[in-house]
Amino acid sequence: MNGRGGGFTLIEVLVALAIVAMALGAGLRAAGVLTDNAQRLADVVAAQWCAENELTGLRVSRAYPGVGDADFSCEQLGRSYAGKLVTRPTPNPNFRRVDAVVSDDQGRPLLTLSTVLARQ
Repeated sequence: MNGRGGGFTLIEVLVALAIVAMALGAGLRAAGVLTDNAQRLADVVAAQWCAENELTGLRVSRAYPGVGDADFSCEQLGRSYAGKLVTRPTPNPNFRRVDAVVSDDQGRPLLTLSTVLARQ
């Protein structure tokens, strides 16, 4: 009969703790990535609302925009977003392409939304 009891050795316990620590570390990292992705998604959705509001305003005004760039700002979900309307000609002179580019507070582009407006 062996004089050893039925418990675990110190080495076995340390190996088990190391495995648990690695699993918990991976879980925390995954949770952090999900949090970052949720914030990014909220920013993109708010930027899309800003861009859609600006482009809808152009459609409703029925004004034929001139070629060039125009800045705008928007506040959604308690945050401010900077935007730029970029108007370019198309091969057909009766149409203009308008891009609404919305950026975050550091100036990084979040979203570009485009439309084509016709001469009325």
